[in-house]
Amino acid sequence: MGMTTSASVPASSEGGIRDTVTDRLVAANARYAAEFTDPGMDAHPVLRVAIVACMDARLDLHAALGLELGDCHTIRNAGGVVTDDVIRSLTISQRALGTRSVVLIHHTNCGLETITEDFRHELEMEVGQRPAWAVEAFRDAEQDVRQSMQRVRTSPFLLHTDDVRGFVFDVKTGLLREIDPA
Repeated sequence: MGMTTSASVPASSEGGIRDTVTDRLVAANARYAAEFTDPGMDAHPVLRVAIVACMDARLDLHAALGLELGDCHTIRNAGGVVTDDVIRSLTISQRALGTRSVVLIHHTNCGLETITEDFRHELEMEVGQRPAWAVEAFRDAEQDVRQSMQRVRTSPFLLHTDDVRGFVFDVKTGLLREIDPA
């Protein structure tokens, strides 16, 4: 039997009408907002760091890295790969909001290690239109971290490329392993 989380279990409201996961999230937000007080921050991250990581639900970046609200910019996508959109976000983060460091985090057992660029072809066959984006699948998380570091370091749009470090997060132990860029 598969593992379930609180968000995957159907809920019922008082009338027996089934709530969606989104309805439950909106209700949770209402409870959060009832206790919320403005922390008085602006959009500039306190630690002047931007973190690029995979969107995998097993990665609780704030807890894993000891971060608090307002400490960093977090940019997440499938695989944590450095795409044109990630460069866009990092450029805004650095040039408009003062970040100076970039941390790249991939992880063990990533879903992008199990698919190929054929995914795009399969989508094209199914929907009749080829996606404009690349899947960016990879077989070796360490090598992809190196490639991502290189993409950041060589981008002409980024002002600060001297403090770019990459890691692989182990989803079984919670530990980061730093990747040598060479």
